[in-house]
Amino acid sequence: MCPSFGGGMAFLDAQQGDARIPLMRPLRPPAMPTDAFEPNRLACYPLVPWSNRIDHGGFEFESTRVSLPLNRADDPYPIHGTGWQRAWRVERQDSNGVELALDDATPGAYAYRANQHYALHDDTLRIALTVRNEGDASLPFGLGLHPFFLLHGGARLRAAATQVWLNDGQSPMPVERVDVPPAWDFRDGRAIPGEELNHCFTGWNGQATIEWPGLGLALDLAANVDAFILYTPVGADFFCFEPVDHCIDAVHRSGGPMAHGMTRLSPGEPLSRHFAFRVRPLGATGAPLLAVNP
Repeated sequence: MCPSFGGGMAFLDAQQGDARIPLMRPLRPPAMPTDAFEPNRLACYPLVPWSNRIDHGGFEFESTRVSLPLNRADDPYPIHGTGWQRAWRVERQDSNGVELALDDATPGAYAYRANQHYALHDDTLRIALTVRNEGDASLPFGLGLHPFFLLHGGARLRAAATQVWLNDGQSPMPVERVDVPPAWDFRDGRAIPGEELNHCFTGWNGQATIEWPGLGLALDLAANVDAFILYTPVGADFFCFEPVDHCIDAVHRSGGPMAHGMTRLSPGEPLSRHFAFRVRPLGATGAPLLAVNP
């Protein structure tokens, strides 16, 4: 764990005999000791109090203007909320897990308290992510995780979704929601595409499996959310399968943010999401993996 670096994970490995096999891309050290911390070097980090990107420098909600400053020099949109760029503190720790906490406030935008509970039991890692509105006004909140999975020469994904948000090919911002096309239909398992995707899939049943045939390993994922973002950068050794509860730029979609997965939280009101990752030999079966409180 890296509490002071975005509250994220440094690695997720599988023990295979005497060898440790990285499944998520391990933490990449900075090029120079004096380099600023880069959260995208982490294996996984939390998305709080919203996921992905928001257009127009913010949004209007119930007669309140929410102004979101740019938080990366290389991106024209505010991205991934704020939790991934903050130092978290350790609240509790034992041999099986750790609880992290963060209090954060951005003037003119979100004020919140977030907690993460990581618990490792046998072959399963469980993560609970909670946010509580500490501001004076009701706002739409959303949560998710941003893991970086290694390809290992060829990974396969099984995840059933009904629709996907298309973009204009110039940015990830969605322009149209359509039924999932056959080439991106992962319900029965399909190799990670060689083309670049950066789309939000909706109507997900909260269950997914990543398989690495070359390693003889699989990872089952469960979450109590119904969307995921699939990012497949061309030429990279990783891909991102991000379980989230709302689509990209949900605050500007027709019908409003709650119609697209976000949750309206009044001052003091909390929201929790749960995630589970289970490693197993490829071909082995077990009880269904559920996203329950660790």
